[in-house]
Amino acid sequence: MRDFEGELAQRKQAGLYRTRRQISGPQQPELTSDGKPLLSFCSNDYLGLANHPANLEALRNALPETGLGGAASHLICGHHDAHHELERRLAEFTGRSSALFFSTGYMANMGVISALAGRGDTIFSDRLNHASIIDGCVLSRAKVRRYRHGDVAELEAMLADTQGHKLVVTDGVFSMDGDVAPLKELARVCRAHDALLVVDDAHGIGVLGPQGRGSVPALGLSEQDVPVVIGTLGKAVGTSGAFVAGPEVLTDYLVQKARTYIYTTAMPPAIARATCASIDLIERDDARRAHVLDLVARFRREAAALGYQLMPSQTPIQPILVGDNWSALALSQALEEKGVLVTAIRPPTVPEGEARLRVTLSAAHSHADLDRLLQALADCRHLLVEPDIAV
Repeated sequence: MRDFEGELAQRKQAGLYRTRRQISGPQQPELTSDGKPLLSFCSNDYLGLANHPANLEALRNALPETGLGGAASHLICGHHDAHHELERRLAEFTGRSSALFFSTGYMANMGVISALAGRGDTIFSDRLNHASIIDGCVLSRAKVRRYRHGDVAELEAMLADTQGHKLVVTDGVFSMDGDVAPLKELARVCRAHDALLVVDDAHGIGVLGPQGRGSVPALGLSEQDVPVVIGTLGKAVGTSGAFVAGPEVLTDYLVQKARTYIYTTAMPPAIARATCASIDLIERDDARRAHVLDLVARFRREAAALGYQLMPSQTPIQPILVGDNWSALALSQALEEKGVLVTAIRPPTVPEGEARLRVTLSAAHSHADLDRLLQALADCRHLLVEPDIAV
């Protein structure tokens, strides 16, 4: 039998052992973790909608009509009116012809990528893509070629050297670095080399672009430029689930081929109703986006002045590069002792030697909350170790 205890001991020794926190109450900046009140800066609830009263009311109002569980897969008897309405709403919101509602972002990436490419095909994947993209590539059984992060020239050379069906997949906003993919350039090279471009905009939807429609509309790109957009609903949208949006022939094909859509129980339809309400909020509330981006600008200015090494991100994801695992853990623990929760991110989530604290800002944070974070960072400057990383 495999030496599980030995592997766990090795992880502890390398500073890679992970533990779960037990959170009490709703997701919001002021939360209770393992019975201790903390000010959280590590949630993906970028617009503060996970506990918004209008969304809670929409969920409560939907339950008597829809019931609780999805009860069956979409292709049996689980595809509810509420799911259908959400798909129509998501297509409209993203400026696409159609959309398909998945249970999670991980399942969306796994299902979409493995359906759109297979044996004999080639997938080109950014080296910093999310684990769900990586696993979708593996599941497809296609040949996978990884290009350097954001390096369009290297990708174009690979595309020019490859025959057959080609799929290029990238995050829109990279989850651990916070930077935006060079989508205009990617769209150009994909058109030139007859490759299908897939963008996972999990961290762009709700935050970037006109009315929060994402990183693709933010750059003025259409469905013709970026045929396939994937997004999650448990981040800025504040609910749960995921979607893929694109041409109708695409969603029809995925209904036939995407195993993570076909062979799973549909999400609770009441969640779909609450998600429609949340999208309504996102469309009309530009002030939320303006506030969180104002917090981002202030954080970058003042954290850099304290001597912290930030990464080139203008999104609510603001990594502080630390370097080694133990230093990242020590800084995270020191902040927690001051009542501020910022988690340490370590390999394999990020490359070896690039451990970091991943600060995430939300529209639910106030400037007083940011004051507390910056003061805690100022108090912990003595723990800084200059990371040996070229950014």
